[in-house]
Amino acid sequence: MIKMLRKKKDVYCHHASEYEIQFFDVDSMNIMWHGHYVKYLEMARCAFLDEIHYTYDVMKEKGYGWPIVQLNLKYVKPALFRQKIRVELSLVEYETCIRIDYIIRDIATNEKLTAGSTTQVAVEIKSGEMQLQTPPCWRSAVENHPTFQRETA
Repeated sequence: MIKMLRKKKDVYCHHASEYEIQFFDVDSMNIMWHGHYVKYLEMARCAFLDEIHYTYDVMKEKGYGWPIVQLNLKYVKPALFRQKIRVELSLVEYETCIRIDYIIRDIATNEKLTAGSTTQVAVEIKSGEMQLQTPPCWRSAVENHPTFQRETA
């Protein structure tokens, strides 16, 4: 029998953000509506971008848009009204695109609630052309982050 070997992912940076599930994000059963999980990923991603000083405003100033081209979510256990969660973010690709893996956990129990990933590509605003490599200004911001490492996770 041939056993498939999976290469471990490179993890270049880590970040974690904490939130409380708000009333406007839940349904009548006090369960967070599935579409709102994306908002919490976005909030954590924005917090990470703030941390590396490469916010969406900076991206625009540098002449690039960064659309999401892929989003994946796996719901493991529902998040509930007033539950305190931690969104753990791992940057797993930054040279050709921005690929981030996420885990949403219950803060009290550390139990995994959701796993997901997003992929963003650089698009030059003037030409509208997708870039095959991320701009040097993005790579520099990532490489200067205190958690940056080139080791395999």
